[in-house]
Amino acid sequence: MSAFQGTKINPTKFHRSQLKFYFFLIPLAIFMAMPIVYIIFHAFKPIDELFAYPPRFFVQKPTMQNFSDLFMKTNDSGIPLSRYLFNSIIITLIVVFLTILFSTMAGYALSKKNFLLKKTIFEINTLALMFVPAAVAIPRYLLIENLGLINSFWVHILPLLAMPIGLFLVKQFIDQIPNELIEAARMDGASDFRIYTTIVIPLIKPAIATVAILSFQMVWNNVETSTLYVNDEGLKTFSFYMSTLASQVSGNTVAGQGIAAAATLIMFVPNLIIFIILQSQVMNTMAHSGIK
Repeated sequence: MSAFQGTKINPTKFHRSQLKFYFFLIPLAIFMAMPIVYIIFHAFKPIDELFAYPPRFFVQKPTMQNFSDLFMKTNDSGIPLSRYLFNSIIITLIVVFLTILFSTMAGYALSKKNFLLKKTIFEINTLALMFVPAAVAIPRYLLIENLGLINSFWVHILPLLAMPIGLFLVKQFIDQIPNELIEAARMDGASDFRIYTTIVIPLIKPAIATVAILSFQMVWNNVETSTLYVNDEGLKTFSFYMSTLASQVSGNTVAGQGIAAAATLIMFVPNLIIFIILQSQVMNTMAHSGIK
């Protein structure tokens, strides 16, 4: 009995009983990290290693030539690379900020306020999760055209502000905040805006981080808007330019393979960085969203 009491079910420090988890999780982590490592090494391979057979996973003679060719290619176009990059940065910052603002405000209202058709509105938002972008492509185009957003800067921003998954996660997270805490703040004379800014926002930081990651990935990797709704090259985004550049050169020239690899890495790194920084918050949000 004493021996049983001396052994913790989940020890806080390393214990030999944890070895069975390491034997399973470490190989799994290495396997899942392999595509990321390949993308990084592939961008630094010289031409002979890019076409080596059998393909090499690791680079043996790393070079920056692929990136040099990429930026030299951009100098040949009429629009500088900095213009595409500026558009993407501004659009991403605006969309991420407004998506967080609208998701948190709507989530607070749907979770802690009582009003007519409250449940119906949330059910409509949940129903929107079922539709893939391809299913609503034609209605979305007609709506954007009727609003006069075609070939404008705002077409990159306004259609992306509606984020059903973000509202769903935030609302589920706010449900975990005790109603007694909100009522106590109201009894002290706090307004809804003060409750939202001083109580709700600090308590839902994991959900905010999750919405930030999802909206960032959605905007940063968005090629559809520049392809379908924008004709002015000066209004198109960095992701669109990288996708067209890679498709133009990847099948035509040998050097194009290196340019495509460098473009892929440049598009991938920001997503990786923001996820690494905020991944712990994402895990907390997923755990809370399933607790009822």
